[in-house]
Amino acid sequence: MWIHYSQPKGEIPDYTAPVVLHDQSPSIEDFCCKLHKQLILQFKYAWVWGSSVRHQPQKCGREHVLCDEDVVQIVKKI
Repeated sequence: MWIHYSQPKGEIPDYTAPVVLHDQSPSIEDFCCKLHKQLILQFKYAWVWGSSVRHQPQKCGREHVLCDEDVVQIVKKI
């Protein structure tokens, strides 16, 4: 079980409502699908904070594998 947090743009991360993923190596695509099935169709990139990235934050694609307790901010296409 992997716990991740979402962060709305311009706000602090929402630690009260974690997104729980049960995959062995959850990706950002899995994170998007857990939030809403259609979100991946609008996905442009994601900002990630946590142990899965070198820089805080780091711009990542849908294939990026998340670590436990990463914070993710999804950026959608216009």
